[in-house]
Formats: sequence, structure tokens, C-alpha cells
Amino acid sequence: MLSFRSKDGTALDEILHPPGYRPRGLHFVLVFTELLARIHPLMLLPAWVALAAIACWPWGDLRVMAAATSATFILLDAITLALLPRLGRSFGPVTPSLLALTLARACLTFGAGLAWGDRPALAAVGLAQVIISSVSIYGTWIEPFRVDVTHQDLRSPKLSSDTPLRLLHISDLHVERITAREQQVLNLVEQLGPDLTILTGDYLNLSSVRDPRSHAEVRELLAGICQRSSGPVYAITGSPPVDLAGVVPEIFDGLPIMWLMDEVERVEVKGHTVWVAGLYCTRELSRDAPRLTQLLADVPPEAFTLLLYHSPDLMPEAVSLGVDLYLCGHTHGGQIRLPFLGALITSSEFGKQYEMGRYEENGTTLYVSRGLGMEGLGAPRARFLSPPEVIVWRLMRADA
Repeated sequence: MLSFRSKDGTALDEILHPPGYRPRGLHFVLVFTELLARIHPLMLLPAWVALAAIACWPWGDLRVMAAATSATFILLDAITLALLPRLGRSFGPVTPSLLALTLARACLTFGAGLAWGDRPALAAVGLAQVIISSVSIYGTWIEPFRVDVTHQDLRSPKLSSDTPLRLLHISDLHVERITAREQQVLNLVEQLGPDLTILTGDYLNLSSVRDPRSHAEVRELLAGICQRSSGPVYAITGSPPVDLAGVVPEIFDGLPIMWLMDEVERVEVKGHTVWVAGLYCTRELSRDAPRLTQLLADVPPEAFTLLLYHSPDLMPEAVSLGVDLYLCGHTHGGQIRLPFLGALITSSEFGKQYEMGRYEENGTTLYVSRGLGMEGLGAPRARFLSPPEVIVWRLMRADA
């Protein structure tokens, strides 16, 4: 068992492996990065110097210039990462991200020196280093705070009114502190005025699951969402390591949020009748799939069924059970995406099959939200080609 502890003294194995939860590969990666996060960047000064020296070694007479270029960009990375928490933008550790950027820069400089080692090549390396800095700054300072509003329409003969029902879907808040992103979300909820608001889990960041201040701030955010929503608010819990069983009830206590814990609610809004089914997510499909079947057993076949489950992994079961609309999050759209390739990691049993966005299968519509927040512990507080989003649905009768 792991013996390392988080900032608040909680053992990391307690955070990542709550009772009954099977550990997954991504969580071991997060543990490794969290161990790096405990090391202050200045303690690794010899490592930064060594990497810069190794990178410039193949450049011969241009070594000093190559070393100066490498050192400049390492310092720039350190400053931009260190300013994020100081300016209240995000709250991740500096060392893991700085090490990843430094290794990437060192490999680029070393490889170009081996292959060419002349002045034009050094100029090209300098340009490439500027591009890396631009991507890093964009991914940490800009994209995580650019909340998209995605509009979706769904028509169904099971809906009974000609008046569209406006449903707002919010997922994966992952709050450490209330930042400009969370304030933007509150403004959007007020502007959109949804008839029904849906929250699909992961309210805290992995770094803040035991942090009382984070609990208070996510509660403040949820209260603000309720105040600004024109209609009822329904919620489910997310991944077991994030939404701890002993924490989420205290956060929700007293808020006007209908928390569905393996429950189905018959909701009437704007002349429509929607059966909202909320399933607790254990991330163990052998346990969750039978519970979904049992949960929907009493829902009339002619009813419009809205399934809330944190991850997209129950899509085959949802299709077989005739679910009309299935809303989830969990994947973050990959959070870090590459052009043409898309998500590098989704944490889904289906890999990239349901990585983000809308999917249609045999009458069931699935939407996988990119969510709002970011992974915690030592993972970078960054998004690239996967900006945060909220989704506004217009649910209408098929012949409207």
C-alpha cells in the first residue's frame, strides 16, 4: 500500500483507492506525478543545469548559445507555472510540468544538434522553443478559462409539448478554488436561464477532496448555480476517488439540489414529462450494469428517459434498455488533445470510442461532456484543444 500523504495529511491510497474501488493505470501515473510535486523546483536546480548541458553538448562551437537558449526557456517555464497559483488561476504544482517541458526541450535541442548542429538549425530550434512556450502558456493560462456553450437539439415522439425544454448539462467541476472559470459558469447559468439543470459528478479536484476550504468553495459554487437556475437542479456523484462518500453529502446538505443515488424521478417541466434516472458510479461495469437494469425496470416504455451516469461506459446497456438521452462526463475530452489524433487519455473502458461529444446508437443519444475542471495531484492544470464546456439542450416533440 502507498504510504505517501497529501498536503492535508491524508494517505494517497485513501484518496485514490476508496473502499470497493479497483485502482486504474491513470491513478498510478497521478501518484508518480504527485511524488514529483513534493520536490521544490529549486531542489532540482542541478537537474535543470544538467539537462541544459546535455542538450547543448552536440552543438560544438555553438554550445554556449544553445545552453543560453535552453536556460532561458527553462526559466520562462518556471516563472509562468509558478505564477498560476500566485495569481489565482490554477493550483497545480510546478515541478512535474516543468520537468516534462524541460525534457521535451532538451530532447529537441539535443536531436537537432546531433543531426545538423549549425546556425540555421539553432535558429529553427529557437523557433520551435517559442512554439512550445506558446502552446504551454495557451494550455495553462487561456484555454482552461475559455468556457464554451455547446447547443444541442433532440426531438422525440416521447416528449409531449411543442414548447422546447431547455436543459443545461454541467459536469466535472473539479474545484480547488473558485477562479475566473467558475465565475464565468455562474454568469452563463444566469444568462441561459435553463428550465432544468443537470450535474454529472466530480465536484472536487483530486488534490482537494479532503480540503475544507475547497469544500466550502464548491458548495458556494453549487449554491450559486441553484440560485441562477430557473428550474430544478438534479445531480449525481462522479468517480469514487473524487466524490468521496463521506464528503459529497456534507457539500450537498441543505442545498436545493435533488441528488439521485440510484433513483428515478418523474419530472414535469414546460409541459414535458421526463423520467430522470441517476445511477451511482462505481466504475465497475459488472456492478453498475445490473443496477441500471434494475433502476429502469419500472420506467414505462413510452416514457422519455434521461440517464445520468458519470462515465460513458454504460452506453451498450443504455441502448439495450431504450434510454433516450444519456448525459455524462468523466473523459474531459482527453483534456490534452493532439491535432488529428484527439484524446491521448480518456479513462474510459472503451478508450477513444466515446471520448467527447454526441453519439447516436439505435435511438439512444449519448453526450460526453468535456467538463469544466482538470485532473489534480501532480497532473498539469492544462487543457489543449479541449476547452471546458457547458451544454444547452433543446428537447422538443418530434413533430414540433
